[in-house]
Amino acid sequence: MKTHKIAVIAGDGIGREVVPEGVRAVDAAGRRFGATFSWHYFDWSCETYAKTGRMMPADGIEQLGKFDAIFLGAVGHPGVPDHVSLWGLLIPIRRNFRQYVNLRPVRLFKGIDPPIKNFEPGQIDFCIVRENNEGEYSDIGGRLYQNTEDELAVQQTVFTRRGCDRIMRYAFALARKRRSHLTSATKSNGIIFTMPFWDERFAAIAKEFPDVRTDQYHIDILTAHFVRHPDWFDVVVGSNLFGDILSDLGPAVVGSIGIAPSANLNPEREYPSMFEPVHGSAPDIAGKGIANPIGQIWSGALMLRHLGETAAADSIEAAIQAVLANPAARTPDIGGKAKTKDVGDAIAEHLASQR
Repeated sequence: MKTHKIAVIAGDGIGREVVPEGVRAVDAAGRRFGATFSWHYFDWSCETYAKTGRMMPADGIEQLGKFDAIFLGAVGHPGVPDHVSLWGLLIPIRRNFRQYVNLRPVRLFKGIDPPIKNFEPGQIDFCIVRENNEGEYSDIGGRLYQNTEDELAVQQTVFTRRGCDRIMRYAFALARKRRSHLTSATKSNGIIFTMPFWDERFAAIAKEFPDVRTDQYHIDILTAHFVRHPDWFDVVVGSNLFGDILSDLGPAVVGSIGIAPSANLNPEREYPSMFEPVHGSAPDIAGKGIANPIGQIWSGALMLRHLGETAAADSIEAAIQAVLANPAARTPDIGGKAKTKDVGDAIAEHLASQR
């Protein structure tokens, strides 16, 4: 029996509250299906930055490279600028480990009253595949004439054929396993170079998957369709920026960003992949014990699936579905009064009861 070595970075805010529940759920599913885990905790956060001037040690990437996966909570604190916390921890991990796929499932569960109406559980079920290593989030650029009337800022966007092709192939392959429908997010009517290039590569890769139905929408109308017609979608592929925006909107449409998981994947498995909820550190509710742990727990299921523990992953997703159907196990963000630990208890109990 293989023991999976997992690096855990709880991070900031509610990350420290939801990560223990995610670990507990993964352990419970592992016990049921014969998988074991060795958890190694790293206290890297904005608090670390305040003490040392770094979000993680200089050899942090080297330390993490020894693990099978990384389980992350959340990063960010009001006392540290967001670009400092993000570029000091999250983005270096994603890029050094070539985690070029950011996979974010969106699903409407029974028991959640979403802001959109006239949809039943199961009718909304899609995945957003976000390019995670290049695109609009580059560190190429700079500032000139600072603190004068002529001040300017330049930010370069980087789209490579290799980067576009690999994320699109991943999205097509995923769609082929689901309902064989892939949507591309673009804005080629307004962004004159990178987005037409994105569209060209999408059309080229589509020829390799003739069995997958395709469509594409400009990002502005696509966000409207997410709200009005979320049942249209199966897999949606987007650039770093567009995928980021859509993957916050998607879970908001089905009830709460607190339930949304994500996987930062290196599909070739040359490096560890990282799993984290979509929600941030939420300093406004940190310490109150009311954060929704479902996003972290579901991220644990994505991690199990990536590690080859398919049955354990399925069991966690089934537990989430069963627990959310019970009003007593819903946190305030989805209309309930349950505490973080209450939901974690309910998930763990459901997993244990299915032996």
